[in-house]
Amino acid sequence: MTNDFIARHGVWSAEQTEAAERLAAQAQEMALRQVRIAWCDQHGVLRGKTLEIDHFRSVLRQGKDFQTATLIFDTTNNPVVAPFGAAALGDPRMTGLPDGVLVPDPLTFRVLPWLDRTGWILAELHYRSGERVPFDTRGVLADQVSRLSGEGFEYVAGIEMEFYLTRLEDPMLQFEECGHPPAPPRVTAVAHGFQYLTESRGDEIEPILSVLRDNLVALGLPLATIEDEWGPGQVEFTFEPLIGTATADAAVLARAAIKQLARRHGYHATFMARPALPNAFSSGWHLHQSLRSPALENAFAGTAPDELLSATGTHFMAGLLQHALACSVLTTPTINGYKRYRPDSFAPDRVAWAEENRGALIRVAGGRGDGNTHLENRVGEPAANPYLYLASQIAAGRDGLRHKADPGPSADEPYAAAAPALPATLAQAVQHFTASTMLRAEFGDAFIDYLTMIKRHEIGRFDAAVTDWEQREYFEVY
Repeated sequence: MTNDFIARHGVWSAEQTEAAERLAAQAQEMALRQVRIAWCDQHGVLRGKTLEIDHFRSVLRQGKDFQTATLIFDTTNNPVVAPFGAAALGDPRMTGLPDGVLVPDPLTFRVLPWLDRTGWILAELHYRSGERVPFDTRGVLADQVSRLSGEGFEYVAGIEMEFYLTRLEDPMLQFEECGHPPAPPRVTAVAHGFQYLTESRGDEIEPILSVLRDNLVALGLPLATIEDEWGPGQVEFTFEPLIGTATADAAVLARAAIKQLARRHGYHATFMARPALPNAFSSGWHLHQSLRSPALENAFAGTAPDELLSATGTHFMAGLLQHALACSVLTTPTINGYKRYRPDSFAPDRVAWAEENRGALIRVAGGRGDGNTHLENRVGEPAANPYLYLASQIAAGRDGLRHKADPGPSADEPYAAAAPALPATLAQAVQHFTASTMLRAEFGDAFIDYLTMIKRHEIGRFDAAVTDWEQREYFEVY
């Protein structure tokens, strides 16, 4: 029996094994110096290690030891449980925070064009036993993709993500500012904004946009458009649709690349949904999605000239709507993200669908009889963990298919529709999330209870903080 961890536990497919063999030779041919092995944590943030090239070759057989301690942190690395009481996370294997093993996926390998002879590869987190850690979010999505495949479909999704580019004036690196969390950087606007899709506004920041564009394309990411959005320095990048986990892989790499490249060129990019900047307008992540049949056809497209959606598309959409409240923690995981949901804001504020209407939570995009008709979910924030965002859509949609759910009538005026309101706060969203029998059946009690614990800890810290609003409201008058 081999002593190699990856082969011994059979964690790779035949395709991955073949790719790893090619990759070992490719790394030598390209004279790579190092490889970053990256793991997407519970918050959608990339963590990992930088490996010397000889060590990387051994990691392709053995995996890389990695601290499971990263799983006990909230968004700013505050532990949610005592470090050595991690069994409270709901998995006794976490007791004592033992090392796990990062298993790289050779199919995700890239060369980072902005670094000297440096590769990059995504990984999933396993226990030493070979079992996947149940809190590994890429694994959560992979499981949903696998279940959907067993039901005869492939998941197709395209990214449409908004964010802000600002000029970095002061990174606030004084020691007194390096707290936990640190002070936010001081920034200025890079463009005046508020002209929406005008060429002149985009041209004002063309130098940094070209840097981002050239590097994303060099990474092999399917960038489609770069668009001037609404707020000052707000832009939108869209990507061509990809299959299964590839969409989420592209999202985590694109976000990391944009932030790193912006910083290297004197800018700060933020995917925060509603930055506390004067005249800032909320940013969203609109997810375009459909299912592909075994015949490689769009399973959502209507077949009759006057048919908006097929039965498959209709039932899938109904599942998205029925579970929208429970899935909010996965589509909108930050306290800040719930400040997007305002009437007449181009962000939804209630659970409704409509044909070609950007005020609805679900927009049916495409004409009747159009083979490209698909669903656009406009609920997500750009800071969402891509794996959990997509996994929530597949799980909810599959439930709609399973029960042949009915989405009800369309909302011609989404902001006036008699429909359930989206959660107003993360605390409300967590209540729906933890009570969802569907999500517990799909993701398991351990994962639901784990993420609930993480989010309640963040909410507790927020509730305990004294805000600027409170200081202005009460300090003088009382």
